[in-house]
Amino acid sequence: MTAERVAHTVAYGRAAQELALRRSEFDLAVHLGHVRIVPGPAGGRPGVPQEELDRLRAEPGFPEGLRDRVRTVGTAQAAELVGITADRFTRLARTGHFTPVAYYLNRYRAVVWLYLAREVLDAAARHPGLLTGRVPADLRDRLQAGEDARPRAWRARRRGLLLRRAPGAWEGAAVLASFLDPLHLDETVPDPYERARLERLRPAPPHGHPESPAARAVADRLLVADGPDELAELRTELAEALRTARAQHPASGPGAAPAVGAEGTPAQARPRAQAAPATGTRPGADAVPADTVAAAAHPGRTAAREPAGTAKAAGRVPRRACGRRAEAPPGPTGPRRLGAPRTAFLARLGLRRPRVG
Repeated sequence: MTAERVAHTVAYGRAAQELALRRSEFDLAVHLGHVRIVPGPAGGRPGVPQEELDRLRAEPGFPEGLRDRVRTVGTAQAAELVGITADRFTRLARTGHFTPVAYYLNRYRAVVWLYLAREVLDAAARHPGLLTGRVPADLRDRLQAGEDARPRAWRARRRGLLLRRAPGAWEGAAVLASFLDPLHLDETVPDPYERARLERLRPAPPHGHPESPAARAVADRLLVADGPDELAELRTELAEALRTARAQHPASGPGAAPAVGAEGTPAQARPRAQAAPATGTRPGADAVPADTVAAAAHPGRTAAREPAGTAKAAGRVPRRACGRRAEAPPGPTGPRRLGAPRTAFLARLGLRRPRVG
């Protein structure tokens, strides 16, 4: 992407205002592909090109036409649209005749499914016989067995939309992997480097995904495949997508430097930092004790040895203690008192007798 193209990109919030859509309607329009987006610079947030906004605003019937394409209805409104009861609409949706496009959790943390109004009318036109009379026996048997195709139908729809927007093979594989729970993902993708790459490319959850732990636990169950048939189909698709991705660009392994973790490689693959050489030594040279250096510089003095690990042994000069005068270094004949020069001077003037010893 060129810098000129990025400079003419509009953020989501402003784009929704220019298109006269609520934020939830705008996110749904992006998800359904009605509004084209482009990736942000340096992996930042995506935006909407200005020319895309101009194109949508120039369409006939704007903004009602765009708003009608993303209009959603709940169960009661959908049943009213096609002239049936809400209970009958729910049963037909559970058997897969109406596919939800979004959902939200109410205050009781119950899932409320939303449907596109246009699709509800189209589905009712395709199955007019299901709107009146008794429900067919095979559908009643499926309902009595507890079938509810709404979560799986929503996941299949979301998976298809995300795959169409995936820019590459690894991004497409990450879309498929995001619908598997950790246990099945480990079995399908045993390579930890490949799992780490898929995790980095995992698509964001749908707009409005709850943040509270209790509600998020309910919503998270809707994001993963459930049932042996769905799991088998998803794992087969993921295995095929991984073969394609590996052929195009293999994932980083132990011999490479995969971008995992804060410093770009897994913690197990990062080399340990070597200890820095002692102060005053060249890299690669043998370290020389500080007292040996001092003795070589002042052959007439005997450097006082200190225990290993102290500041002087490491070649650093200890900081002078507060309120105390530093003692003079020892001479050839032993320690010298600080007052000796002053006493000798007074004795020569006859003002003080020199001390002996």
